[in-house]
Amino acid sequence: MRLFLSMILSVLLVACGQGAEQETLQDNPLHEAEKHTEIATESENEKTTDEADSSAVADSSSSKQTSEEPSSNTNLNELKVHYIDAGQANAALLQYSDQQNSYTILYDTGDWNRNDVVNYLADQNISSIDLIIVSHPDADHIGQLGEIVRTYDTGEVWLSGNESSSETFQNALEAVIASDADYHEPRTGESFDIGPLQLDILYPSSISGNTNEESISILFTYGNTKFLFTGDAGTSEELEMIGTGIDIQADILQLGHHGSNTSTDPAFLKAVSPSVAIYSAGLDNSYGHPSPGVVSSVQNAGIELYGTDVNGTIIVTTDGEDYSIETNKDGTVSPPSRASANATNENEEAATSEENVNSSSCININQASIEEVQEIIHIGPERAQDLIDLRPYDSVDGLTHIKGIDPARIADIKNEGIACVGG
Repeated sequence: MRLFLSMILSVLLVACGQGAEQETLQDNPLHEAEKHTEIATESENEKTTDEADSSAVADSSSSKQTSEEPSSNTNLNELKVHYIDAGQANAALLQYSDQQNSYTILYDTGDWNRNDVVNYLADQNISSIDLIIVSHPDADHIGQLGEIVRTYDTGEVWLSGNESSSETFQNALEAVIASDADYHEPRTGESFDIGPLQLDILYPSSISGNTNEESISILFTYGNTKFLFTGDAGTSEELEMIGTGIDIQADILQLGHHGSNTSTDPAFLKAVSPSVAIYSAGLDNSYGHPSPGVVSSVQNAGIELYGTDVNGTIIVTTDGEDYSIETNKDGTVSPPSRASANATNENEEAATSEENVNSSSCININQASIEEVQEIIHIGPERAQDLIDLRPYDSVDGLTHIKGIDPARIADIKNEGIACVGG
């Protein structure tokens, strides 16, 4: 599969007249952007790269209020970052312009079994998209990519390079290949200027098949205001980002993995030092997102916290110096009481799904976490990862696509009676 994908994408790139070494947004007239790498390999490039970095990246020691060189940002138009209420999924829309062009970037595309992101783009009167970034191939991040690419003229698509055999991923990939969009797999240290917005790639440096952990993680810099997105990257990966030597300080941090305790390491939170944190999670979701511990650590650090489950769609508007936040709903994120936290843990273990009326305690194989699906007979850690990668399923019988799960084991799983599929 990997070889086949590489061959298909190579043919696509050749057809567009671009080689892998020449892959830049500059080649697409929609973007009028320039790519530059932070690490020069030849001495003659070091000066140019250093100058580009020093002029493009805001000094992390300077706040928006005390920046010594605000003049470079006085002519910036507004940037709006929409943290879209996409249920138990993720999608963020960035819109801005300069004197010549308007720009639209989408980071993640929502869940496979919804059309809320597609509808939101229509509500914003989007006509084309310059860049779509999908952090990783899980169905709650790549879910509506296929429909979006088929609906909107798209300049370029970035994927991590990790693959999934799920129907959702295959559908999205086919749509990208059939489109006129360029394709790129960004890596640590790359930096792109798309108009007045700079994108610094923090992760991954390479891939090994760990889809969540190797999410595309990006620092967006607009004037002196910075936004950080890490997809579902975990705490180990967050610490690796610190170790890259790239300044990861940001004003606004999207909490990794929907606010799960698998992300937001205390050292990472301290290094980012955000004023605002935002997470994307579904209301009363069965995973216990956001984690009570993460909520407490964020708020105890004096960081203002918003969540799509409480606040609906959250829009941050900035001129590169100051920013304002508006929400679709009024509400305050609060850490649950001890009793409700225990109830949340019980819900995580049971993976209760409101969509399954036949059983109030079944494990929804389309939504349950990697820990939860291991409660199903014959599903250990390795098969649990395969189960998640192969989503979505139309029925429990679909588990036969997992290596080692034959009809006899499917019969055992059905007889156990705890595995189910949501509506």
